[in-house]
Amino acid sequence: MTKLSRRTFVQKASALSFAAHPWLLAGQNLSNQRLLFVGTQTAGASKGIYAYNFDIATGELNQTGLAAEADNPTFLALTPDGKILYAANELDQFEGKKSGAVSSFALDRKNAKLTKINQVASRGDGTCHVAVDHTGRAVFAANYGGGSAASFFVQGGHLSEAVSFFQYEGHGPEKQQSGPRAHRVTPSPDNRFLLVNDLGLDKIHIYRLDAATAKLTPNNPSEWNATPGSGPRALRFHPAGKWAYCVNELKSSVDVLRWDANRGSLETTQEISLLPDGHQGPTAASEVVVDSSGRFIHVANRLDDFLATFAASPEDGKLSLLSRSSCGGKTPRHIALDPSESWLLVANQVSDNIAVIARDKRTGSLAEQVKSFPLSKPQCLVFA
Repeated sequence: MTKLSRRTFVQKASALSFAAHPWLLAGQNLSNQRLLFVGTQTAGASKGIYAYNFDIATGELNQTGLAAEADNPTFLALTPDGKILYAANELDQFEGKKSGAVSSFALDRKNAKLTKINQVASRGDGTCHVAVDHTGRAVFAANYGGGSAASFFVQGGHLSEAVSFFQYEGHGPEKQQSGPRAHRVTPSPDNRFLLVNDLGLDKIHIYRLDAATAKLTPNNPSEWNATPGSGPRALRFHPAGKWAYCVNELKSSVDVLRWDANRGSLETTQEISLLPDGHQGPTAASEVVVDSSGRFIHVANRLDDFLATFAASPEDGKLSLLSRSSCGGKTPRHIALDPSESWLLVANQVSDNIAVIARDKRTGSLAEQVKSFPLSKPQCLVFA
């Protein structure tokens, strides 16, 4: 692939990022190398969480090895200080009970290794997502199979047993919605609320968060309702904190939601399809990222396997489609921008590869050429 132009600009942007977060320098050379952790499904050849050095000047990924052996660590979350990594262990059974788990690891940057601190039951099977609040004192888990969500208090990276737990009931109109399907846990920008995407019930549950204890209580209003049969899967806030973008798996669409930070409420202002007119066949949207400027968002769509790029209005956050492009593989489970935002990385689950795609920060456009790096069943990409 041809290297991006304005290489000097990228290098300077990287240096500014390091200066803003001095802990990022620990164990790394003063260069373009950044540390990347990748969660995987471990039913095949993968054994857990893998570490890579990523070169932000060239887009090259060099695997340093297995950072930690773990059971099905399909989603990862890093603490605000960059010292602890949490993993959602997407399991049907844990310690003899029908439950998944959440694991915590101390991060060794110099050696690109993770040392396990502890592991606790998530109290619901199929734990598919984990998140950390903005203080680093609270961790949350979404249990897809169990249709539930839980919160955990953290001290020194050590996870407590669940301090809050919510079991959902009901179903949606589609066959994939035979029961509740919690899929995403998202702290609000001001850390006062937690939002839980429920793909099965077409809802986002909303809770008030006590960060000092990690306890959750239902908010009033307690939920946002999606279009029936849409399947709200993923959520990402705009940097301005006024809007959020909800990716609907079953309809392959994005809802633009106005966020009222005082009330803790969501209001739909736009629903936009990812699909071209006349599209036929299976489709399933998966993930969304928003760049730091708030001008562009990228959404991954599976089964027909593409990336959609949108421009976001600075006035109301509404979206305009700019392009559809290759995801560089099959079944893009997760996507992430690198720290320079000059590259978009894609974890392609079925084709067993991580795709690296050059990105123009001025226009949000993605390159046609794709770099590809093999890994069995990649699920989640987290820069540390």
